[in-house]
Order: sequence, then C-alpha cells, then structure tokens
Amino acid sequence: MPTLERLRPDHADALLAFERENREYFARAIPDRGDAYFADFAARHAALLAEQDAGVCHFHLVLDDAGLLVGRVNLVDVADASAELGYRIGERAAGKGMATAAVAEVCHLACTTYGLTSLVAITTLDNFASRTVLERNSFTAVENITVDARPGIRYRRSHLGH
Repeated sequence: MPTLERLRPDHADALLAFERENREYFARAIPDRGDAYFADFAARHAALLAEQDAGVCHFHLVLDDAGLLVGRVNLVDVADASAELGYRIGERAAGKGMATAAVAEVCHLACTTYGLTSLVAITTLDNFASRTVLERNSFTAVENITVDARPGIRYRRSHLGH
C-alpha cells in the first residue's frame, strides 16, 4: 500500500531524480516536460510550493513500502470545491496497483482535508492504464476531448465522501 506525503522543500532532490529516471517512460504516454523543466527544477519546485501554500494546488509524493518515491498525485486548479487530478507512477512501480491506491487516497484527502466535492481528470483515449485507474476510483467519462492532438476523455467524480 503506498503512502502519500504532501510536497515539501526537502523533497526536491528525490523528486528531480524520480523525474529524470522516468522521463523516457513518461514520454511514451504523455508529452515530455522538456529540458527547461529539468534545468530550472529548483525554481519550478519553489513555484509549486508557493501554489500549494496559496491553496490553489495540493501536491503529493507516492512512496512505496520501503519509503522510496514511486509516483506523484496532484490536485491542481482548486476552485469552487473542485480540482483537476493528475498522477504519474514510475516505471518500476507500474502495474502494481500503486496508481489506483494513490488516487483513492487523494480522493479521500480531497474530501476530508481539502474540502473538495468533485474532481476532474483528463487522459488520452489510448491510455488504458490511466483510464482503468480512474474507472476503478469511481470516475465517470463525461466528455470526449482532444489532448495534444490526440483523442481524449474528460472524467469527473462527484460525491467524494462516498
């Protein structure tokens, strides 16, 4: 069972190492973050912490049973008791139920800690793993969209307390 930790300043080095280690893996399914993300990581990390302090985002690291960073689950653009869910699990932990469990925990936090009542998430039509995670966590497909010039789906989950 994964453990979630709210993003902190001292997570920077581990998070950068995680993103570098999984860059090629993530780029197979989602657009690459680009070289600037890695070159300016310290500033980016500080900006994320500022957004979190302002309450407009909630960032979480996913740790495995050994305490190793294996993923991220984020709630962004918090407004009107809603937020957008985003997540990524590294290659070594993929396919082990980590994403499903981490998303379930963030849905619980969204309701109990952050006072949110609904979440949205977006994925591409061909990202079956991501779609499965969302559907296992009671998200419902609500709209076909285009994501980076590819067919995609917008999901929604309301009634987070249930």
